[in-house]
Amino acid sequence: MTKEDRDRAEARISKITRAAQDARTGKTERDASAKAVLDNMARLKALRLAREATEPPPAPVAPKKARAKPGKSQEKAPTLTAWLETQHSSGRRT
Repeated sequence: MTKEDRDRAEARISKITRAAQDARTGKTERDASAKAVLDNMARLKALRLAREATEPPPAPVAPKKARAKPGKSQEKAPTLTAWLETQHSSGRRT
């Protein structure tokens, strides 16, 4: 093995150990940030539940009444027989 091969092997090994060390510290940083987010979510949920417990319950909302469609009258349409009779009496052939 030449000196150049040895240097290349040492560089490769040091690169691998550095990558492993970075991965370990990166994982701990990710874990710490994830724990901080979960702690904050739990704190905010506790505050929200405490606030909701002190507020009076909201008044029930009455259901909305169905509105009539514009252009349509509220009167009931004539039966088919009555309509046909009016058409026939006015001179239409149906």
